[in-house]
Amino acid sequence: MAKQTGNPFLEFDLSKVLGEYKVPGLDVESILASQRKNIEAVTAANQLAIEGLQAVLRRQAEIVRSSVEEAGSYVNQVAAAGTPEEKAAKQAELVKVAFEKALSNIKELAELVAKSNTEAADVLSKRVSESLDEVKAAIAKK
Repeated sequence: MAKQTGNPFLEFDLSKVLGEYKVPGLDVESILASQRKNIEAVTAANQLAIEGLQAVLRRQAEIVRSSVEEAGSYVNQVAAAGTPEEKAAKQAELVKVAFEKALSNIKELAELVAKSNTEAADVLSKRVSESLDEVKAAIAKK
């Protein structure tokens, strides 16, 4: 028996209802099995998406921490420079380094997001293909 949740929509047993109606050529069990597989694929894709998001957030936190540490170092380097011209040159150098690092970090984060999206989409794509094969096989039975 299904777990009682108090929500009639979650407790609805479609196989029981469809089983009462004997429709010729309708294999209720294979339809329900297919839908279970669809739900499992969506759940797996969602899990991959969540894991990908968590990886991106962890990496962003690492980048922020590193950036704060580097900013302190940059201030010390500029302060240690001698003349105003040397300070300006040091600032320009450090701005260039920081900009290049920021671009690298953006690229890395974009690649993490793309990888996560691709993994989730692959799970769904595979299930769609399997589902179409199941439909094709069901039609061939008739």
